[in-house]
Amino acid sequence: MTDDWKRRLDALHAELVLRDDPVAWVTEADAVEASRRYPHIALRGPVFGVAALDPAAEGPCWRLLKPVVDGMPQQARDGLNSHLWFQAKDGAGDPAVRRELLSAVALLERAPADEVEALGVRYRVVRGDEFARTGDEGLEPPRPTDPEVPGASWEDPGAAPSPDVGFALDPGRDEGPMAGALRLGLRDFTYTGARFPADVREDSARAALTHPDVVRLPVGFSVAELEGTDWTPFGSLAATPHEARRALYEGMARVWAMLYRFDERKKALYARAAEAFRAAGRADEASVEGRRFRVCRVERMIRLGPDGPEPPRPSDVDEYGPMKLHPTLCEDGTVRFND
Repeated sequence: MTDDWKRRLDALHAELVLRDDPVAWVTEADAVEASRRYPHIALRGPVFGVAALDPAAEGPCWRLLKPVVDGMPQQARDGLNSHLWFQAKDGAGDPAVRRELLSAVALLERAPADEVEALGVRYRVVRGDEFARTGDEGLEPPRPTDPEVPGASWEDPGAAPSPDVGFALDPGRDEGPMAGALRLGLRDFTYTGARFPADVREDSARAALTHPDVVRLPVGFSVAELEGTDWTPFGSLAATPHEARRALYEGMARVWAMLYRFDERKKALYARAAEAFRAAGRADEASVEGRRFRVCRVERMIRLGPDGPEPPRPSDVDEYGPMKLHPTLCEDGTVRFND
């Protein structure tokens, strides 16, 4: 450990002591226990989102505009395309303003652009890595100190807003000594091993040099299934443990029966398992017909360099390219649907 990092961790510890915050101490104790029970990192793979740098914003730094949850760079580019198109349609009264926004949209329609600028704001498609802690017990479930939604409903699908939106990509922020230690360890993280193609390993090693700092994003929650000795994640990332539990409940109770055409016997079997899982309250595991599911805790990181967050790497794969997503929007605000 370098002297600089030792000083940083010492400062985090001193700040924790000075705060005299029982909640912070319990959260830190949870993190220490998690590092003991789940000492390893299981990599899920790259995820993509959109960040913006607005010089006019308070405390100018890169902030997330779109959640870092997309599986391909082009999905994030499409999200940026739509954001700028609707901003031009609904938020721009001046034709000159609309023209500049539509110019950025036109670029995103014809090329896989990872950065555009409009009205003095830089927009960038950013790359992160998604991972979970793992140990002898498998993937780490939610911690007791992870935030829950008060009075969360099993019927109302009202998902919690993504904590990514507006999140500042500030490498200097850490929640405590354990968070700082994890960030320290992630600085040297690279893709290794023969299961990764050579170009993926090379890009990863290069990124550790060009974007040496790390920001940890807000924690998320997902569902994984045990297949043999491996846990396979599936489904989208949820902002709270309950949201992930509700997704598992809905899958067993209704959705999977329709998707996979369960017969009546199997439909009833899964429905009973769903109700037992729901009745258990804050349970993190469910089993049915020999299958075992777990709500797990998912972490993400973004690398930063001198010019901000890391964009997609050459070895990142897209299954499709840029295209026109919306009708033609004229500078006067008219929408033409027949073009």
